[in-house]
Amino acid sequence: MAEELRARGDQGLAELLRLRPDLVAPVPADLTQLATRAGTRASVVRALERLDRFTLQTAEALAVAPDPAPYPVLLGLMAGDEGDAQVEAALPDAVRALRAQALLWGGDDRLRLVRTARELLAPSPQHPSPTGLGPTVAEATAGMSPGRLQEILAAAGLPATHDPVSAVTALTELFTDRERMAALLDGAPVEALGVLDKLVWGPPYGEVSADPAPPVRWLRDRGLLLPTTPRTVALPREAALYLRAGRAHRRTEPLPPPVTSAREHRPQAVDSTAAGQAYTALTTVEELLKQWNEGGPQVLRAGGLSVRDLKRTATALDVSEPVAAFWLETAYAAGLLASDGEADERYGITPAYDAWLELPAAERWVRLAAAWLAATRTPGLVGAQDAKGRTLSALGPDLDRGAAPEVRRRVLALLAGLPAGAAPDAGALLARLRWERPLRGAQPAAGGDLRTRLADWTLAEAELLGITGRGALAAHTRVLLTPADGSDDPAGGFDTAAAEKSAAALLAPLLPEPVDEVLLQADLTAVAPGPLRRPLADTLGVLADVESKGGATVYRFTPASVRRALDAGQAASDLHAFLAAHSRTPVPQPLTYLIDDVARRHGHLRVGAASAYVRCDDEAVLDEIMADRRGASLRLRRLAPTVLAAQADPAALLAGLRSMGFAPAAESAEGDVLISRARAHRTGPRTAPAPVPDGPPAPDATLLTAAVRAIRAGDLAATAVRRDPAGARPAAPRPDGGALPRTSSAETLATVQAAALTGSAVWIGYVNADGAASQRVIAPVRVEGGFVTAYDHTADEVRTYPLHRVTGVAELAEDAD
Repeated sequence: MAEELRARGDQGLAELLRLRPDLVAPVPADLTQLATRAGTRASVVRALERLDRFTLQTAEALAVAPDPAPYPVLLGLMAGDEGDAQVEAALPDAVRALRAQALLWGGDDRLRLVRTARELLAPSPQHPSPTGLGPTVAEATAGMSPGRLQEILAAAGLPATHDPVSAVTALTELFTDRERMAALLDGAPVEALGVLDKLVWGPPYGEVSADPAPPVRWLRDRGLLLPTTPRTVALPREAALYLRAGRAHRRTEPLPPPVTSAREHRPQAVDSTAAGQAYTALTTVEELLKQWNEGGPQVLRAGGLSVRDLKRTATALDVSEPVAAFWLETAYAAGLLASDGEADERYGITPAYDAWLELPAAERWVRLAAAWLAATRTPGLVGAQDAKGRTLSALGPDLDRGAAPEVRRRVLALLAGLPAGAAPDAGALLARLRWERPLRGAQPAAGGDLRTRLADWTLAEAELLGITGRGALAAHTRVLLTPADGSDDPAGGFDTAAAEKSAAALLAPLLPEPVDEVLLQADLTAVAPGPLRRPLADTLGVLADVESKGGATVYRFTPASVRRALDAGQAASDLHAFLAAHSRTPVPQPLTYLIDDVARRHGHLRVGAASAYVRCDDEAVLDEIMADRRGASLRLRRLAPTVLAAQADPAALLAGLRSMGFAPAAESAEGDVLISRARAHRTGPRTAPAPVPDGPPAPDATLLTAAVRAIRAGDLAATAVRRDPAGARPAAPRPDGGALPRTSSAETLATVQAAALTGSAVWIGYVNADGAASQRVIAPVRVEGGFVTAYDHTADEVRTYPLHRVTGVAELAEDAD
């Protein structure tokens, strides 16, 4: 493998590192180390998980083929005896993909699967192969007595042999000979053929009793069933391939399943629907965070939001709990909410929310959509249980799934491949995803494999967020998914800032324009004909209660809501002026009467801290309070004709009197009315949660170029042919990376000076200031003051080395080039 990697060009090595980014972290010292790392179990498993179904089937076929296998043998296993034009056309690309990822090496006449991959994919009783094939004749007969082998040969009509090896060879040749195998099975009982039919496509193992039935005995006597344990037999691989007409798989899938459309809509209707939902997403997030403006719920000891708080949030938003969890996680991923980090830890709004509110609506939506696309947080898992049986909570620490961003982008990319306005068939979409990552889709999980559930959640969440409309991808979303270089890989050449700017420009005209007026009605309601400008929305939200939402929001004025506005410092005249300025219709008389009536009674009673007291100039009002049984819990006592004292605190006293129908106002120690405004609570500066990757990040072009250059230079240093210090004969570096034989200071200085004069390269051993030893090939340029300045082929740059740190030096052989 290392030699094959050396034969690749720089572009081939860069492609390998791009396809398998775990190989570049850290950068291998040379190509031998790269080949070794590419064959480790963890790296091979990760590479196999990223293969599509047909490429994986090709690797599985190689795992059951002879090692090495010529290309025609592999083609026969994939296409069968009858051949398959689609398989023949797709197989070269599959072989090329395996070779590009260093899972396959050797020429077409000697294809070899990497040993670790072969061990993972080859069939065994503990790990059956997806091919359904069993052990070979040689594997199944290992340990069988020579006498038993001769009995099988005799029953199969084969001549006796002199040793077990030739016996196994004769039996294998029989099973792979089409004519002789057909003749053998022509004489088989019908029941025996039925047994073979049950085993041919797997599993190839079956249990037998000590005295098997005659059909099973007939098969066992002729080696068509070979024992693997005292009570288990297996159908040999060679016999199974004959019965399958040479196919390793029952169904070979060389082409990806097409993603078909289930419904088609006008693109304009899709964009309008998505834009409407995008605006709903913005208002929902704003409403959610407005409720947490003065401080959110407490953080659980184990992290996350309690079930009770999630239910309360869902009720406030008028959505289901899973949808509420989605909005919470989206706001969290966008960095708009976080825990405050205090001793009594609570969730709160971050300062980033205030900056987000100042952005235009389209840009605010783009921030949410981009955060959702990149987030590894998985709201769909909320309420499920982890491996230890613990319930996963919203905003909790165990909701990250590294595959989520990849699945989201892939699902949306498949939607982008459909005609504009077309909604996909969900079954076809999931089938395509399973074909693209069959091993990922095969990972078991509660409620189905994780990749399929991520795809289902993606479709639902994209509709909620306004990324899709009526199931089809909206135009303003396509630019968020298209790389700048036009490739299918979003990691290559993708200008995120430009894409977000383009998406906002496409969405902005579709969003409703904010209005600065409402329609006041005689039934004490106000209708907002569209989204309100922020100052109007904030003031109206204090003065009235939201009664219904939708295309037009309906607000209702009540005594309590008017009192709330008065408590916030507004006067009745201010409220009248506000409504007159923002009403498209004249202010209804009932609303004017309501404001004046509440204002007349507001502040008539004054509540202060004694524990608490009530003060009023009208003794009759205090008489009414004392006579009201509903005030018994306040434990009121009259101190003076116009003063009552209570054993409750001022806040409880205010609430109690308001529940009795009065409109008290709180006052300070100086007797001034206290204005009660909501106190905004903000956490300290917080960054959005970093996505938890599903592995090492994909290297960019700069890193790939530097890594390839470093690996090439390191390989040059490791494989350079050199003379030993005595100059007697050329010697190659030790394969175990051993140190250069030590040379004296005088010899080192003389050799380096000679190389500087002749312009030749030398091989040195070097120990840096940290004590780390390395081998390098350098071309000395100048030697002075105890230092050598040289071009370092390993680092591909000019460096200066202290001579006292050079452990040894040797000249390169003349044919080192």
